[in-house]
Amino acid sequence: MSRNNAVATEKGTPVRRQSTRLMRNIRLVLRYAVLTMGAVLFLLPLIWTISGSLKPPGEIFTVPIRWIPSDFQWDTYVRLFSVFPFWIYVKNTLIIVAFALIGQLASSVLVAYGFARFRHRLNGPLFILVLSTMMIPGQVTMIPQYLIYKELSWIDTYLPLIVPNYFAAAINIFLLRQFMLTIPKELDESAKIDGANSFGILVRIIMPMCLPILVTIGIWTINSNWNDFMGPLIYLSTPEKYTLQMGIYNLNAGRQGLTDYGLMFAASLVTLLPSLLLFAFGQKYFMSGIKIGGALKG
Repeated sequence: MSRNNAVATEKGTPVRRQSTRLMRNIRLVLRYAVLTMGAVLFLLPLIWTISGSLKPPGEIFTVPIRWIPSDFQWDTYVRLFSVFPFWIYVKNTLIIVAFALIGQLASSVLVAYGFARFRHRLNGPLFILVLSTMMIPGQVTMIPQYLIYKELSWIDTYLPLIVPNYFAAAINIFLLRQFMLTIPKELDESAKIDGANSFGILVRIIMPMCLPILVTIGIWTINSNWNDFMGPLIYLSTPEKYTLQMGIYNLNAGRQGLTDYGLMFAASLVTLLPSLLLFAFGQKYFMSGIKIGGALKG
């Protein structure tokens, strides 16, 4: 009997293996099919925008949607740099992004370093107070902030868009502080023996080890300021000071029925390129920072 069972088992093993392999392949195909459908769904608006930027004006909003233009309007991208003050808006946006990036990184590192490495009986309550500010929606502080900036005569300047970045964001403080706590304090002690002070330890020991988190915060800061629309809309009124997002919005002359949607789509796509390139080149550090951040939150 046992010999018969052994023979049956030997005969059944290849069948089970084939069945297991078949099920694994089916699951793999289904997984890729769902992921492909999701990717296509998310890419549809981008594809429609690319298609719209190359269509003649009469074809952009046709129903059903015509995905491939009957006549490719490549000159739309040429007109973008002639009729639209693109480089002035780029310069204005870069000024805000550069100063905001410096302020956000510097202030976040210093505050997080204080919470992570210096002991004081108010450390805990102050850290909870900082975290509690994440619960306050930006819309709640919008009007008080505007009134303060108006009293300071900062309206129609870049200061309301730059200065708040020099007061570290709570989420950045949290991520950096949690990561710094994982760095052994023995490294600090060794550096002190070699004569380093607290600032030297921060710059030479702590910051290089926090590189993935710093790159992640940098990408977040650049993207949020590059794509910011609400801030410039509230605080800027002189067209020469507009950022890219405000410049694109200014192209909308819908009330007069003169909006050049092809030009708007082309400007939107060109504006999107820096964010895509930033993610492509910083992907390694960005994904590493996201994983570390997720692990620290967990």
